[in-house]
Amino acid sequence: MNALLHPRLSVKLGLVLLATVAGALGIVYAAVVPRLENRLVSDRVHQLERSAQPAVKRFRTIDTYNAAPIARHFQQALGARVALIQTFGHGSTSVVVDSNELKTGNLPNDPIARAALEAHETRTGTVERDGERAEVAIPIKEDTVLLLSASLSDTPSSVRLVKRTLLLSGLVALLIAWFAGSLAALRLTSRIRRLEVAAGRIAAGDFDEQIVDPVEDELGELAVAFDRMRRRLAHLDRARREFIGNASHELRTPLFSLGGFLELMADEEVDPADRKEFVEEMSSQVTRLTKLATDLLDLTRLDAGQLSVEQTEVDVAESARTVCEEFGPVAEAEAHALAADVNGPAVALADEQRVLQVARILVENATRHTPAGTSIVVSAGDRNGSVALSVADDGPGVPEPDREHLFERFYRAGGGQASGSGLGLAIARELAERMGGSIELQSEPGSTTFTLLLPRAGTVLRPDAPADVR
Repeated sequence: MNALLHPRLSVKLGLVLLATVAGALGIVYAAVVPRLENRLVSDRVHQLERSAQPAVKRFRTIDTYNAAPIARHFQQALGARVALIQTFGHGSTSVVVDSNELKTGNLPNDPIARAALEAHETRTGTVERDGERAEVAIPIKEDTVLLLSASLSDTPSSVRLVKRTLLLSGLVALLIAWFAGSLAALRLTSRIRRLEVAAGRIAAGDFDEQIVDPVEDELGELAVAFDRMRRRLAHLDRARREFIGNASHELRTPLFSLGGFLELMADEEVDPADRKEFVEEMSSQVTRLTKLATDLLDLTRLDAGQLSVEQTEVDVAESARTVCEEFGPVAEAEAHALAADVNGPAVALADEQRVLQVARILVENATRHTPAGTSIVVSAGDRNGSVALSVADDGPGVPEPDREHLFERFYRAGGGQASGSGLGLAIARELAERMGGSIELQSEPGSTTFTLLLPRAGTVLRPDAPADVR
């Protein structure tokens, strides 16, 4: 019952194709058959008119009352009944000569002949007399017309033959169309069914099996789009699992550390110096937790599109100086030479707080991942129509295998030996893109530079630029 109320797509496509072919055949039938019948009748009338000319010339040169043999001769030659009809006073007419004398009947009142007598010119048409007949009436004298009358009995038979041919060929065409349409629809629906099954696998969380359709058409393009979605979802699913695992690990480590220090401090025998050291370490772990929570919150807000990014004029050179002042004590404590290299303002179209956040991430990354004694230079200026803020160091550089992964979440170069959550550079790249910019990395042994590129002030952003995302 459900199949009748909701037929499958293959059935619908087959019925649509069948109805289309049937409609086309119906239009052809309605357009061809009546016109064919009219054309056959018209051709027969014109043929009679052309064939009558020799008879007209002959009858105009002989005595009308001696014309019967000639009429029978032309009947055999033309395949048409030949008659001479004459008019008398008061509009009455009579048959003077008739090649078929046995069936004169109402021939004197023939409408075609009377019309020709009245108009004194040739008249053609069809009449119903012993079946439909084609007639031509041609004046040969002032009061006499030559009437040629031919049966049209062969015309209906020709039309019936055409009708039968159209109907039979139409029936064959319908069967072929139904068969071909069903095969095509079945093949099409089987491909759609494969995509449906694939979508079901993806919805169930199975991203392993590739989605392939061998035909390069709209469904093939849909399959490619599905497979692209599968790969993207697989990547997002892996990222989600890694994110949860890494976040859990990053949170667990400082929490365990805090718990251990609290247990040690609960011991009344801890001397004041150790207690002070424990408190400082606990404060460091709390700071680490706070920064991790802040980074996770920023990432969540970025993913949800809720992080405020404004577009105002920002002096990136001033931002470089500010960050150097903030990290001065940290750099000094870790034996890094930190300096700002700016010459005049470098005004960009960006969010001042987000520019400072990115600069802090880059400087902190440089101080954390380079050995003591490394020089770090923060510079700002114009570059190829953009404004650049660069953080360069003369440390050992980033290993080649790590470069393409540095901006991934929770990724830490060197197998995670360095401290940090691995979120800073990922956040920095997201913020740069939200401000309509980007971050570039150039690294080799002895020289590593991270560069934040931003639109110059006065630049009109593209409509799709991620400005004012809130």
